[in-house]
Amino acid sequence: MRKQDHYVFPAVFFQNNNYIGVRFPDLPGCNTFGENPNDAIRMARDALGGHLLCMEDAMRNIPQPTPFSEIELESGESLVLVEVWLSILRDGERNKAIKKSVTIPNWLNKKAVEAQVNFSNTLQEALLQKLGL
Repeated sequence: MRKQDHYVFPAVFFQNNNYIGVRFPDLPGCNTFGENPNDAIRMARDALGGHLLCMEDAMRNIPQPTPFSEIELESGESLVLVEVWLSILRDGERNKAIKKSVTIPNWLNKKAVEAQVNFSNTLQEALLQKLGL
């Protein structure tokens, strides 16, 4: 399955008490909200990108977006097209730092601390060498 890089999905924005709710008609469960219009758009991009990445990871088919003109709105709702570039999100996910717990002997830890060894860099260098990368 070839991964697509760019998606544009219609989102329904609606006022709900003190925030702006967002739902994606084509993606059940993909919902978010923002405190103001700009925040709602930012949160919509984040929700859409995360939802699509999860669908990719689960090897689920991503549907084609419903044409703008075919989406029915209720009173007070607005339709907004939300764009995401999954290639950028994939790169960010691939390169984000994650925390790992390691166990080493106390005497080795003391020596490394005294020598001001950067544990993260040392582990990365060792893994790259071990994997031949």
